[in-house]
Amino acid sequence: MSSTSPILLNVVGPTAIGKTKLAIDLAKYFETEIISTDSRQFYKELSIGTAVPSKEELSQIPHHFIHNKSIIDDYNVGKYEKEALNKLEKLFTKHKLIISVGGSGLYIDAINKGLHHFPEVKKNIRQSLHNNYEKFGIEYLKQDLKKNDPEYYYKVDLSNPVRILRALEVFWSSGTPYSSYLKKEKQNRPFKSIYIGLNTDREILYNRINHRVDLMMANGLLEEVESVLKYRDHNALQTVGYKEMFLYLDEHFTLDEAINEIKKNSRRYAKRQITWFKRNPEILWFDIHTDFSAIIQKVKSAL
Repeated sequence: MSSTSPILLNVVGPTAIGKTKLAIDLAKYFETEIISTDSRQFYKELSIGTAVPSKEELSQIPHHFIHNKSIIDDYNVGKYEKEALNKLEKLFTKHKLIISVGGSGLYIDAINKGLHHFPEVKKNIRQSLHNNYEKFGIEYLKQDLKKNDPEYYYKVDLSNPVRILRALEVFWSSGTPYSSYLKKEKQNRPFKSIYIGLNTDREILYNRINHRVDLMMANGLLEEVESVLKYRDHNALQTVGYKEMFLYLDEHFTLDEAINEIKKNSRRYAKRQITWFKRNPEILWFDIHTDFSAIIQKVKSAL
């Protein structure tokens, strides 16, 4: 990679770790803009449960891919890759360095390394799989995946129906396992990728997650969930914070039980995020208490 190549500086880490603040501080320092790689923050109907940056934070630095879609839009990581690369091409005409920030590993990989090009999913197959999910539940999907793509079965987060459905859609549309597409060579990018990760002791992280959930409830998470109740079957809402509140509204949980489930599932999600990011040896890791000047020094040396 040429030393004159533009730079995409990726701020990564688990949920509730403080990525937004660090990204804004970095963007101010480098006088640049921010691209979100958080797949939950695209949707304009969702703010509280997705921890979208506040209006004050958004006003400090230009942000892209925040509240740019609707939960009823048919949107996925492949479409995001194309749109994000087009946006980066334009931004790099103004800035030598752009910041990306988010915790969605697949979306981070999509813009930095390229996605594998999957076949078009047939609508009747997608509908059939979703019907099976509603009728028979996630266990049925898991067995289908285990039978037809065991390699991916042992990699995927088996508690995430969206990921399982996606793999099955590809398999039943093409006859080829989803995992086989993942082995194809990734693309080169016209920019250099640098990664900095935030982390901390697990107990501190879990306390931060629990506190964030309490703040979400105080800020009106239940009311936000009620406002999108009629869209509950859309993929954008098959996520932590919304699923548990839907179950509360269905009277499967008390409110306290639903809140505790959100905290538990958020902690599990954070653990999976850390596992994903630890696979990338290029990430420069920092504790959340690291002084900003030390982070800047490390970034400059990486540049």
